[in-house]
Amino acid sequence: MIYGSIHHEKTYAFLPPAIQKALSFARTHDLAALPTGRNEIDGDALYVNIAHYTTGPCEEKIWEAHRSYIDIHVLAEGTERIDVSPIERMQMGAYEKDRDFTPAEGDAASAAVMRPGDFLICFPEDVHRSGVMTDTPAPLKKGIFKIRVE
Repeated sequence: MIYGSIHHEKTYAFLPPAIQKALSFARTHDLAALPTGRNEIDGDALYVNIAHYTTGPCEEKIWEAHRSYIDIHVLAEGTERIDVSPIERMQMGAYEKDRDFTPAEGDAASAAVMRPGDFLICFPEDVHRSGVMTDTPAPLKKGIFKIRVE
């Protein structure tokens, strides 16, 4: 996992080109204005899912991991907490290849409180639970960039 701000371009210059391309897109586009759902950037190699939802208690949110894609969560509006844990500390469910989704159960090893302009990169080994409220349930808008690794 890597947590930071999309505005610190030089700090993250060491990251692979596909990740830099996603962060550049986040800097140069109003994610909150994009249509909900999948927005193409580079076909299946890189795209962004725009999500609008309301945060809630962690008990109501699900843990997930992916095999084929890196997730980069970029908050556009609102605030949320994203819990993260290494895959080896979690109880993993059955992988659903068609959704690139593995459910999981366990405890958070760390958490990032996301505000507009913040990003969180979750690699396939980073099990994550997003949409957790910080104080009270609140609406948010975000982009979840998907970068193919397989």
